[in-house]
Amino acid sequence: GSNTTHDRLRKGFMKRDLLDITDFSKEEILALFEKTVDLKEKRRKGIHHQPLQGKSLGMIFHKHSTRTRISFEVGMFEMGGYALFLTADQLQLKRGESVEDSARVLSRYLSAILIRTHSHDDVIQLAKNASIPVINGLTDRSHPVQVLTDIFTIREKLGRFENIKVAYVGDGNNVTYSWIQGASLLNMH
Repeated sequence: GSNTTHDRLRKGFMKRDLLDITDFSKEEILALFEKTVDLKEKRRKGIHHQPLQGKSLGMIFHKHSTRTRISFEVGMFEMGGYALFLTADQLQLKRGESVEDSARVLSRYLSAILIRTHSHDDVIQLAKNASIPVINGLTDRSHPVQVLTDIFTIREKLGRFENIKVAYVGDGNNVTYSWIQGASLLNMH
């Protein structure tokens, strides 16, 4: 359960977290979008493609979700992996185990962690102490997977996202914060 470069390489990857959109460069996001296009095309054509075979995603949900849970579960299944849905009452976190200890324990069993919770600081601590990738599925501060999906959809439907004007109507919240980050990084207004 250590967090050394050797352990990460032994598991076959370099650890990379998605806590906020700005954790990735514009070029990395564009590469992610190209991979998404490829995966969608394979799915549409019924091409069997399972690059996540033997991988597991632990999904910690302290906040309810429909789309986030289903999209990650189906995505893991279709790409050959396994998604394990975990609620707060199923984890030792609720019984006083520290985020740091939970991160180390989960890192021994899982390939990656998706967490949907209130405290962004908890997600940062989880990522800091996990030797596996951590994905922010939503915090009170940000919602990077939602906004990356929104921006991908704009590009898919309009053929571009550069110089697109986006108006967000609603409370200033986690989605607003992620939209500001994403729009700034990808030259949207």
